[in-house]
Amino acid sequence: MAAALRSVKGMVGLVTGGASGLGRATAERLVQQGASAVIVDLPTSDGPSVAKVLGEQCVFAPADVTSEADVKGVLNLVREKFGRLDLAVNCAGIAVAVKTYNAKKDTPHNLEDFQRVLNVNVAGTFNVIRLSAGEMGKNAPDSDGHRGVIVNTASVAAFEGQVGQAAYSASKGGIVGMTLPIARDLAPMGIRVITIAPGLFATPLLAGLPEKVQTFLARQVPFPSRLGLPGEYAHLVQCIVENPMLNGEVIRLDGAIRLQP
Repeated sequence: MAAALRSVKGMVGLVTGGASGLGRATAERLVQQGASAVIVDLPTSDGPSVAKVLGEQCVFAPADVTSEADVKGVLNLVREKFGRLDLAVNCAGIAVAVKTYNAKKDTPHNLEDFQRVLNVNVAGTFNVIRLSAGEMGKNAPDSDGHRGVIVNTASVAAFEGQVGQAAYSASKGGIVGMTLPIARDLAPMGIRVITIAPGLFATPLLAGLPEKVQTFLARQVPFPSRLGLPGEYAHLVQCIVENPMLNGEVIRLDGAIRLQP
């Protein structure tokens, strides 16, 4: 029996955090492969110019992923512009680097900062998933009963969080932890849920670091000994969409790195 491989061509995908980094690369790849992309990012982002560059198969939808009203607005736009939703890719995320307790300054980690990271990364991702699932559920199923795919972004920090990463690691661990239960929840609807856990990638988050630090980080990756490219993340998103047996899994995309403290 021939494998029921799917094609990205003709699909409609929304990408949160789509104005930069991993999200932008994913939106670019979707359009290159003949899909339509909706870039979801903050109103202050480069979303409008990125969408303009990508042409008529791409639109920008300003939104805060933690807002129910904003994400519902995005889905209304998707419906009006493209008529359906096949894929949701969650790349929106924030990070802080603070120790749980700073003994030198005698100060604890700011609680509001911790809560903000969890709110954007975990609750924001969940908000997009729960609302996108309802939209995908309206699609006519294929011969496999397949209606849609959701791809989330965790991090290797979910497994080997480093010093100062309590908030970030907790948030990415939350995304890892909810992958399987959500895949099980949405299975009867024919919607798959997969999470990618990238290692060290050349994103705006890392680009802000001094070149010496970037070179040092790149050398930590066993092979290939370099930072990951956003296009490699985007390629994995496409592979996930194309292979219908990938479901409920967290895939490390990290060149075999295991983070040191």
